[in-house]
Parts: sequence; C-alpha cells; structure tokens
Amino acid sequence: MPSIAMPVSRIPTSRAATPHAAATTLCDPRWAAVIARDRGMDGNFVFAVRTTGVYCRPSCPSRRARPENVTFHATPAHAEAAGFRACRRCHPDQAAHAHAATVTHICRLIATSDPVPSLSALAAAAGLSPHHFHRVFKAITGVTPKGYAEAHRAGRVRAELTAPGSVTGAIYAAGWQSSGRFYAKSTALLGMTPTSFRRGGAGETIRFAAGSCSLGTVLVATSANGVCAILLGDDAATLVRDVQDRFPQAELCGDDPAFATLVARVVGLIDAPGHALGLPLDIRGTAFQQHVWQALRAIPSGSTTTYAALAARLGSPRAVRAVAGACAANPLAVAVPCHRVVRSDGGLAGYRWGLERKRVLLDREAES
Repeated sequence: MPSIAMPVSRIPTSRAATPHAAATTLCDPRWAAVIARDRGMDGNFVFAVRTTGVYCRPSCPSRRARPENVTFHATPAHAEAAGFRACRRCHPDQAAHAHAATVTHICRLIATSDPVPSLSALAAAAGLSPHHFHRVFKAITGVTPKGYAEAHRAGRVRAELTAPGSVTGAIYAAGWQSSGRFYAKSTALLGMTPTSFRRGGAGETIRFAAGSCSLGTVLVATSANGVCAILLGDDAATLVRDVQDRFPQAELCGDDPAFATLVARVVGLIDAPGHALGLPLDIRGTAFQQHVWQALRAIPSGSTTTYAALAARLGSPRAVRAVAGACAANPLAVAVPCHRVVRSDGGLAGYRWGLERKRVLLDREAES
C-alpha cells in the first residue's frame, strides 16, 4: 500500500498545543467571556489562537476557536511579543484609541472638578466598568486616574504658589480639601516644602561633591531627603553646572570633607552595579517619570528589558517614546538603572551618559 504524504502543519513548534491545553483553557474564567463574546471584558485581556497566529478581543465575532489552541494575554503588546498579530475584524490593537476621546473628556472633568470625583464616578462618566476604565485610562495616559489627578493638582499648586496670597490659600485654590493631606505629600509633589517652592527653592540646601570613578567623573548631590543626583561625565565642571541648572535657587554646598564617604559608596555602586546603594533617594519628577523610574528599579541586576516591554509592563504599550524620554531624564545614574533598557533588537541606545558607559555597566552585571 503506497504511503500517504501527510500535510505539514502550519502551527509553529513554539505554538503547538500541549495535551493539557484544552483543560487549562476550559478552567480559565476568561474562556467563559470568550464564549459569551462579552464586550464588558474588552480591554481586560486578549486571547490568541495558535492555529491562525491571530489575537482578538473577548467580544470578537469571528468563528470560535478550539480551546486547546487558545492562549490568554494581558495586553495586545504581550500577545504581539509572543508572535501573534492583531485580528483584522475586531482590531484589538486599536481598542485604546477608540477610547481616546472619552479619556480626554475625563481628563477635563478631573481638571474642572472640586473635589476630584471617585473612580466609580469617573468610570460612570466614561460609560465603562471601574476596572475597564482604570486599564483604558492608564493605557492612554501612562498613569492611573488617581496619579493623573494628583499630578494635575500639583501643577495647580505650583501655579497658585507663584501668585500673591498665602500658601494655605494656594493649597485650597488648587483643589485640596485638607492642607494636612497636602503637606503629607508636598515633598513628593514639589520636591520641597511649599514655602521653599514659592521662594524658587531658596532656603533648600543641596550638598554635592565630585570624584573619579572607573567610568570617568561622578558627581553626587543630596538634599535633606536623600540622594537627589548621581551624574556621570568627563569633567567635574560640566557636572557642577548641571547641578546648578537643576537647583538654581538652592544653596549649593561643595567640598564637604564628610561627603567623601558617600561618594565612595556611589563609586562602589558603579564598580558593582548589581548591589544596592543602601541610601535614601530623593527622586523628583512628574507622575509618569516616577512611574517609569520605579519600574526601572524593579529590573533585576544582570537582566535587561526593552523600551516596548517596559511600556507594556506599565500598562501603556503605546507610550514607548514617553518611556524612553523618562529614562533619558533620570538624574540618578545606576541607582535608578536605566542602563538595563535596550532596543528591541538588543542593541544599545538612549543612554544620556554615553553608550560605552552603558556597555560597561551591563558587562559588569553580567559577570557578577
């Protein structure tokens, strides 16, 4: 009897279904949403089909896939990273754009409301469930509704503090219902006390010192709250000018003999970047920048990620350029390890202190 040539499967080996894949999918509560084509779950996850290489929204009207061929992914970016492409019928990669006008409306609502509405009230105004609204808002703006509201109020406080009147009046005019709650967050929001901010930072003392390290010159600066700058470069004079530009109205104190120990600890961190600095950090930036910098500190030593993956991890897969900009604005070299972020092809790019320094830091972490 002649042998029959079996057709070669079009399923890539990496996507082949396992014997237990069907049981796993059937036990997953997200499968019920796919079966029901539940529009209310759109934005919460996407599902992908191994046999077609396509990922869809839960409500996609396309022919139902076999459960053993289905995988679930938190975001379109995660599905695409796994090698799937967006469905041309339900366009899951455009879900965030579909809500752009709604999010713009909510941002205006936050800006004009006093006090800021609750998450449930904002979701109701958007016509979405609170959980879905929270995910959509973060995907488009890069921050949570609460983070956006606080950043907006911080901006209003800054504007009010530049106008005549009392500090307390500026706090209430910016939408804070309690001066006590504002003062509890004022340092994080303004980087200093409201009174110091009104005086342009005058009265704040920034101590700094520069020294030599294996990567050239390092300058370390501290405020009353912790290390506020770790700068790398080729000469101390340029780095000192950078500190002066960052804190134009503050009192700058250099050449403090007691600072030598702190600089030595930072030099040790540069020589062994996989270790923790073990000192408090005074991290000043916008709500989105701080969100990115916090994520950078969670990247393990010896590991790297891409700008796209970092944006997806933050729930903002389309904010790749904004993430790269936040990395470039990082004022705390090595302590906030933006050197661990690379291009999608694994190449080095975007390090404000030079690609060769980035290469050395990554090599040192890989060897430790």
